[in-house]
Amino acid sequence: MIGTYPIEPEDVWNQLMIAIFGGDRESTIYHVVIELRMPRILGAIVCGFGLAICGTAMQSMLKNPLADPYTMGISSGAGFGAALAILLGIELIAGGGVVVNAFIFAIVPAAVIMFLSRFRQATPTMMILCGTALMYLFNAITQLFMLVADPESMSAVYTWMVGSVNGITYSNLVIMVVVTVLGSIYVQIMAGQLNVMGLGDESAKTMGVDVERRRLIVMLVVTLVAAAVVSFTGIIGFVGLVAPHIVRTILGSDNRYLIPASGIFGAVLLMASDVAARTIVAPQMLPVGVVTACLGGPLFMYLILRNSREAWT
Repeated sequence: MIGTYPIEPEDVWNQLMIAIFGGDRESTIYHVVIELRMPRILGAIVCGFGLAICGTAMQSMLKNPLADPYTMGISSGAGFGAALAILLGIELIAGGGVVVNAFIFAIVPAAVIMFLSRFRQATPTMMILCGTALMYLFNAITQLFMLVADPESMSAVYTWMVGSVNGITYSNLVIMVVVTVLGSIYVQIMAGQLNVMGLGDESAKTMGVDVERRRLIVMLVVTLVAAAVVSFTGIIGFVGLVAPHIVRTILGSDNRYLIPASGIFGAVLLMASDVAARTIVAPQMLPVGVVTACLGGPLFMYLILRNSREAWT
């Protein structure tokens, strides 16, 4: 209902019925509700859910409240891949364009981290630091490309770097939903072992958990989920970081409840941020990543100062 073109609740319901059962699909209101707003709203829900699940799993298995797809370099890798396609016209797979480039380069940081874990016995702290280093590296190279780009291409890259759900289509949604649902189911199944891993590697090993192997598998799954999401939406920060932390202060650190609750909160947070992005400076639309940062940053800081220590003990 909400936007520069106001629509009454009964009109929204009528358009949904037309989309399901058939009817006049040539009207302006049908175009606005079904073709413009619906994929954007559903995309925000799926994206918020997926990023929050990824952040929850990363924070739990690494026992670090700063772990999320952005700080681990996954989002920055996707941004670098998108910049290659937009600014330089380099496509890793012919015809793949921005989405394929972003997906492949989003996996690169995780591949490096998993390589270190396999051959250098990387600790959780080392994995976090490695991801952060790759994040800065990809960001620096992307900004270097932007300095020499023409204004139109630079604007396109900037919009992608701050994140938006404006360009999501129903075909995109199918891929996002399938990957997010499958990844979320696996992470939920692993909730008990993530709880044990949160006690520390030595304690987990004494309880029969193959920590290194489980950590690598979970890292691979959440990387695929995050890559599938950000390759369509661009870099949307703070959702994967803020949502798990806020829910943890309310429900505690038991991943059996924390994982689904964080996903739901992340979906609501991003959907609300998108509504704000569409209405604050209407008829102009803000990138949703800007809104999530403005909403999430102060709230995150408040919760950290209030009771983050109790939530993690």
